[in-house]
Amino acid sequence: MYKIFDGHFHIIDPAFPLIENNGFIPDYYVIKEYREELRRMNIDVIGGAVVSGSFQGYHQDYFNAALTELGENFIGITQLPIDISDQEIRFLDATGIKGIRFNLYRGIDTSLDDIERLSKRVYNLCNWKTEFYLNVDTVDTNLDKLIHSLPKVSIDHLGMGRHSIDKLKKYLSNNIPIRVTGFGRIKYDRDELKSILVQLHAENSEGLIFGTDLPSTRANYRFSINDILLLEEIFNAQDVEKILYKNGMKWYLDK
Repeated sequence: MYKIFDGHFHIIDPAFPLIENNGFIPDYYVIKEYREELRRMNIDVIGGAVVSGSFQGYHQDYFNAALTELGENFIGITQLPIDISDQEIRFLDATGIKGIRFNLYRGIDTSLDDIERLSKRVYNLCNWKTEFYLNVDTVDTNLDKLIHSLPKVSIDHLGMGRHSIDKLKKYLSNNIPIRVTGFGRIKYDRDELKSILVQLHAENSEGLIFGTDLPSTRANYRFSINDILLLEEIFNAQDVEKILYKNGMKWYLDK
C-alpha cells in the first residue's frame, strides 16, 4: 500500500454552491468517492490539503463540513476577496483553513499589490501560506519578484508551463515548493516529465510536494496509480516517500 499526503485535491459537494467558470461547472465529487477511488488504487491517504477551485469562488461553508469529515491532518486552502476582515480570516483559520490560493491561470483580476497585501496579511494574522496556480512561462518580472518576496509561498502543478525549468529551479533554490500534481493537465509527455522531475529534485529534494489533483477537473487525463509508479521509476524508495508524504506533512503541518 502507498502512503500519501495529498497536497492538492478538491471536494465538490452538492450541498454547497458552485460558480460557472469559463462555461465550466464540474461534476460533484464527495469524500466517500475520493476515499473509495484511492482505496481501489491501494493508496492510504494520511492527510492532505483540500483546495478551493475556481468553480467555488469565495464560498467557504463547504470547508467546515469537508474538514470535519476528513479528520486529522487535513487542512484547507481557500480563495478570499481582498476586502475580507481580519475577524473572518481568524474564523476560517479556526475551521482548519491554513492557506490562500491565487488562481492566475483562470484569469483572476487581482492586482499584484492586492495579492501582496492579502498574502502578507493572512501570514501575519494566522501564519497562512500562499499558493499560486499560474503558467510559469508567462510570469513576468514583477510577478516573479513578488513570488520570491512572499513569506511562505508555493507553486501548483509544476508551474503548468513548458519552457521555464530554470525558473522552477530558482523557486526551489529559494525554498519555494513546487507541487508534483496534475500530470494530466501539464504540457510535458511522460519522458519529459521524468527528466524535469529529476532536475527539480536535484535542486531541492524537500521542495517537491505530491498531490493527486482529484477529481482532475479539466485535465486531459485523470490521476491514476501510474503517476506514482512514474516516481518510482526515477527515484529511490526514500526519495519517493519524501515526495509522496514527508515533504507535504512538513510543509503544511510542521510534522
